[in-house]
Amino acid sequence: MAKKKAETQNFSKYIKWFWMTIIGGVLLIVLIFFLASWGVFGEMPDYTRLENPSTNLATEIISSDGELLAKIYNNDNRTPVDYSELPKHLVDALIATEDVRFHDHSGIDARGTLRAFFFLGKRGGASTISQQVARQLFVGVRSKNKLETVTQKIKEWVIAIRLERQYTKEEIIAMYFNIYGFGNNADGIRSAARIYFGKETKNLDVKESAMLVGMFKNSALYNPRPMRNPEGTRNRRNVVLSQLEKYDYITEHVSDSLKKLDLGLRYTPESHREGLATYFRAYLTEFMKDWIKNNPKPDGTGLYSLYDDGLKIYTTIDSRMQQYAEDAVHEHMARLQAEFFHQNTPERNKTAPFLDLKPEEITSLLNRSMRQSERWRKMKANGRSEKEIIASFDKPTPMTVFSWKGEIDTIMKPADSMRYYKSFLHAGMMSMEPQTGHVKAWVGGINYRHFQYDHVKQGKRQVGSTFKPFVYATAIDQLHLSPCDTFPNTKITIEAGKFGNPLPWSPDNSDRKYGGFRTLKSALANSINTITARLMDKVGPQPVIDMARNLGIESEIPPVPAIALGTPDLSVYEMVAAYATFANKGVYTKPVMVMRIEDKNGTILYQFTPETKDVLSEEVAYVTTNLLQGVTEGGSGSRLRGTWAVDNKLYKEIITGYPYAFTNPIAGKTGTTQNQSDGWFMGMVPNLVTGVWVGGEERATHFKSIAYGQGASMALPIWGLYMKKCYADKDLEVSIGEFERPANLSINVDCSKKGNEASSDSDGIDDRLDF
Repeated sequence: MAKKKAETQNFSKYIKWFWMTIIGGVLLIVLIFFLASWGVFGEMPDYTRLENPSTNLATEIISSDGELLAKIYNNDNRTPVDYSELPKHLVDALIATEDVRFHDHSGIDARGTLRAFFFLGKRGGASTISQQVARQLFVGVRSKNKLETVTQKIKEWVIAIRLERQYTKEEIIAMYFNIYGFGNNADGIRSAARIYFGKETKNLDVKESAMLVGMFKNSALYNPRPMRNPEGTRNRRNVVLSQLEKYDYITEHVSDSLKKLDLGLRYTPESHREGLATYFRAYLTEFMKDWIKNNPKPDGTGLYSLYDDGLKIYTTIDSRMQQYAEDAVHEHMARLQAEFFHQNTPERNKTAPFLDLKPEEITSLLNRSMRQSERWRKMKANGRSEKEIIASFDKPTPMTVFSWKGEIDTIMKPADSMRYYKSFLHAGMMSMEPQTGHVKAWVGGINYRHFQYDHVKQGKRQVGSTFKPFVYATAIDQLHLSPCDTFPNTKITIEAGKFGNPLPWSPDNSDRKYGGFRTLKSALANSINTITARLMDKVGPQPVIDMARNLGIESEIPPVPAIALGTPDLSVYEMVAAYATFANKGVYTKPVMVMRIEDKNGTILYQFTPETKDVLSEEVAYVTTNLLQGVTEGGSGSRLRGTWAVDNKLYKEIITGYPYAFTNPIAGKTGTTQNQSDGWFMGMVPNLVTGVWVGGEERATHFKSIAYGQGASMALPIWGLYMKKCYADKDLEVSIGEFERPANLSINVDCSKKGNEASSDSDGIDDRLDF
């Protein structure tokens, strides 16, 4: 009996110790959780941080048609998406692969934790989606120190539980997709979908979703890009597809079918030097930096971050028109460059790519360019001597250079590469709605990655005969002239001293032909220099300069008669805005690029206010526009009508896209400067004004023949290609109608009633400056 009693007491003791151990363990766990909550194991986020987790958000640039043009960021190319934008199969893939009991736990998966503990992680980890969010947002990279790893894990558990209390399951899933880095600047699911598959998140299919979810295991290891691990990525994707099948999200047949497919990548890197509207984005970045300086946060916490605060910039750029503009530049410039190379082989031009320069002048030009180069700047900053820097330009160096057939990896002396790059012709193009000032397309060059100089706003070049309409508009405004009025086509000399002219000025016509009379319409259409000079003699340089100023031109214009033929250096930006005034019935509208700026919560921070001013009467604007219509009806821009011989050699070589065969009213003006260094075309329809410039970086880089180097050959084809593409897209509603005629037009514009001569362009030679 005593023995039985002793056994009972011993058993009770074991029971007691068992429960003490269990209760002690639970209390210890509770204590550890409390200690973690109190920050004993390291700083813990408070409820404010949990409600507003700190993630860097890229600034979005959004087009007028609602497309994401690009993002501005330093390290994190992240734009969040709502749970509603995540395809169901994407969410299913995440749960099936990462946390199948996600909807059944409150942040910690007890079953998974015990499994991981007993099998030491060999049968899978225990981290729930909530814990992974906690680690990504608040804990950071796992430490290699075992003790720190344990404390980090405890912190993850505590934060995961708090997240589950603070957010819905759907919000936690969206948060995880938004914060994860998928590599290659693909921060968050939206960037990943765009970069790896060229589409928005909501449009991902099952196999694409499976690949991206597979990358959660290790985005550096399972990276689909060539030269990384495409095969490993495919295998990991197939594991995700097997998980979807295992948990009945997809059938075995679907899983097997998808596993046989390749990754289907459409790799579209998002960087500041690639993508659509790169030159415009560079301008916009500087615009935003200035705006941020002058517009601090209203809560007094400092300035907005262009790279991390998730601003949204709504622009006037139309993504479709921007694409058409870039395509037009690419198509024409590739052909034009091929012909330029053909005409400037060493056999044909010993000083290629330069003309009209002596050897010592070329040496001086290249030495100056060397000292202005990025290579010189960097080596100088690193303390290298001038002698060392100069010597480095003659050492063969591995480099990647631009070509119209794609980038070329080569070994070349930097001095040779500098000369190679100077052989390229460049382009600048801007398109704008005259009524609103909205800039719809902006192409600042041929390739932003290799040529960052913007030829829309930064670049200023002689404008040639595209300046002449300012002279004509001034004369019409002051003298009430009609397009049908006639002037003698004879040489004129403006004597020295008149208008401050130091020497007599007597310009030649480009064809050196004189005699008879010309109507103003014929004179402008065929760019007759002598008649433009006569108008300048009547009105004087200063009123023309005043006119240009009122049309928005801010660049320096010297008050001398020679400006009549386009000697000033102006930008495409200035010229488009000025011409738009004629199409907008005499009202100047300052170009607009940004409609509004919002913060990440959608609060409007900035909204543009139109800036307009009356410059000309509606009548003078209409008459000037009517004069410009003559340029495309029978003058230097008539090839837009398809009236030239298609078998002409010039058309086969460089008049890209011909015949254009436009039949609608078009007002325009070509321009060509001395020695064909610059080619221009300004073209207008009632609701769209577009300007194009083409030329070399150096004025000595140009075609020898005016047939190739004139504005009608270098610049006009880009305008023609662009407008053909715009007209083909009916949704754009680009006008094909007449320019609106003023109700009380007192100036005669119908020259047929007076029997005046029609303009002609039989020789096909465009205008040129002659001093």
